[in-house]
Amino acid sequence: MTMTASNVRVRIAPSPTGEPHVGTAYIALFNYLFAKKNNGTFILRIEDTDATRSTPEFETKVLDALKWCGLEWSEGPDVGGPYGPYRQSDRKHIYGDYVEKIVSAGHGFRCFCTPERLEEMRAAQRAAGQQPKYDGRCLSLTAEEVTTRMAAGEPSVVRMKIPTEGNCEFNDGVYGDVSIPWDSVDMQVLLKADGMPTYHMANVVDDHLMKITHVARGEEWLASVPKHILLYKYLGLEPPKFMHLSLMRNADKTKLSKRRNPTSISYYSALGYLPEALMNFLGLFFIQIAEGEEMLTMDQLAAKFDPENLNKAGAIFDIQKLDWLNGRWLREGLTETDFVTRVLAWAQENDRFREGMKLSQSRITRLSDLPDLAGFLLKGDLGLTAADFANIKKVPLADVQAILETAQADLEKIVEWNVESIEAELRAISERMDKKLRDVLAPLFIAVSGSSRSLPLFDSMAILGRSVVRQRLKSAATAVKLGVEAEKK
Repeated sequence: MTMTASNVRVRIAPSPTGEPHVGTAYIALFNYLFAKKNNGTFILRIEDTDATRSTPEFETKVLDALKWCGLEWSEGPDVGGPYGPYRQSDRKHIYGDYVEKIVSAGHGFRCFCTPERLEEMRAAQRAAGQQPKYDGRCLSLTAEEVTTRMAAGEPSVVRMKIPTEGNCEFNDGVYGDVSIPWDSVDMQVLLKADGMPTYHMANVVDDHLMKITHVARGEEWLASVPKHILLYKYLGLEPPKFMHLSLMRNADKTKLSKRRNPTSISYYSALGYLPEALMNFLGLFFIQIAEGEEMLTMDQLAAKFDPENLNKAGAIFDIQKLDWLNGRWLREGLTETDFVTRVLAWAQENDRFREGMKLSQSRITRLSDLPDLAGFLLKGDLGLTAADFANIKKVPLADVQAILETAQADLEKIVEWNVESIEAELRAISERMDKKLRDVLAPLFIAVSGSSRSLPLFDSMAILGRSVVRQRLKSAATAVKLGVEAEKK
């Protein structure tokens, strides 16, 4: 696909369904640097087609996190632009005509299969060792049958047709020539029963209407390219150039996930990592440098940015290297005045210091009591061991482990993170576990603050934020689990 540098248009399109992930920053940075390198345009689009999980709170968190990273977009839901709106839920009226064009041309069909029928179908396919995918039951429906069932109000979705033979051949900017058999591609739903498009349909239409020239995203989307290429073909449109970046992984090559690691951008912000250091760390995955050239500003990263020589082996998220870079930025990248300014801003982040002091006022006799009482609000790892939980009255260590693991999992379900929602969920947990509330809260006090006597628990958890609380509960549960296993020996 030949184009001049000036008309390069790239986008980052996060879904506001949870805490913004460092993987989002990683993909966003690539697109940002690609735009800067080519004098192009970097766009932010919110993909909230998942109406049940997308929330305004998470959208705000996405915007705030990417701004904290130092990324700036020329078009987006907050700044507008010539191809808006930039939030898919505000574009719902756009997609129907494109879906209808696909159906009218015979490339799509109405499917009336119920969720129960589809689950039975998939279960049978898995049991037979087959890849679960739609079996084509509704492909043979006549136009009259479709009209009658729709007139009767029967729920339906629109699916796309897939070739039955051959392969989808395409060139990827990272992986080169790729061939994927059509028989491995599912008949994707394009329009849901509620009238909202699926990610795949909205993605293709929006990229076309927003004149996106290059789509750079994670390698997990590589298998979806045949569907997208087919949709472009069905609509008579030119596809963009695809580039699929290797996923960020742990040192053991496993996928970076919040179940194993702190992955939220807000976690790294809360622990006092500088955005310059985090972007520097992520940017090193996209450039070739000699030893001793690791500390780079955003402009320097853009100058050295080399999308032609990306590593397909995987981007290893090495926390020790991030710590080393962050230390260098703190010491070498800031003047003394800048350092003090950053420290004060960090302490005040999300009103953490102010709210902590308000809670502390009625609980101290001297100002010098503050570090012991409220210092946990500014700490990273609390360094807890099973011994810290061993003396909780009437709560054996095995029960402590169960409480910590249950609370960690169930608190993830909270949509809005605040004092009221946290208290309601913890009370519900005590009822579900058939335990007194004080027995549930006692280990959580220690896990969150490092002490059995501290600031009010619900308020403290709200101030610390979801990502820090998640990591503290996970670390505490791991420590207690080791203690439980030692007791059994």
